[in-house]
Amino acid sequence: MIEIPSDLHPDLVPLAFLLGNWEGAGVYDFPGTEKCNFGQEVTFTHDGRDFLEYVSHSWVLDGDGKKVRPLETESGYWRIDEDRKVEIVMIRDQGVVEVWYGELAEGKPQIDVVTDAVARTAASGPYSGGKRLYGYVKSDLMWVGEKATPEVPLRPYMSAHLKKVVDPREWAKDLKDLPDDGIAFFR
Repeated sequence: MIEIPSDLHPDLVPLAFLLGNWEGAGVYDFPGTEKCNFGQEVTFTHDGRDFLEYVSHSWVLDGDGKKVRPLETESGYWRIDEDRKVEIVMIRDQGVVEVWYGELAEGKPQIDVVTDAVARTAASGPYSGGKRLYGYVKSDLMWVGEKATPEVPLRPYMSAHLKKVVDPREWAKDLKDLPDDGIAFFR
């Protein structure tokens, strides 16, 4: 179920399905790098203004699913207009800043975006652009990313399946009106 917070900026209602903390795993595979499984934590929050704040941390997983080392960190801001056009400004730890444009699909929680502008620091690796697809499927967030460099044409390189993480304190706040039938012990 998608909940719409009462203090969410009205322009962001179509993106409400993204809100919250998400965790899961995926696959990373790009020519010239080591193919691996990765874990990911993603957070979409809001503060009442007309954008969602986005933060993503990912790390390489070993064969037992344990964290080995950081893979990527990115953060940014997501907006949507009345025509369902989405714009994202994103910063990555590799020294890349991106502007993404795309749209929210009609009648389903799916977002397609593509880079419009890319700026790189001298220390960053080769990168010329990307494309991403995000979808809310059976209460899970799934995404696939494509990447291009001057040497490698646009191709899929990362995808993940994320589940919403629910803080037990959210459940506990609803328990206050229950009769004292032993539940009070757990408050």
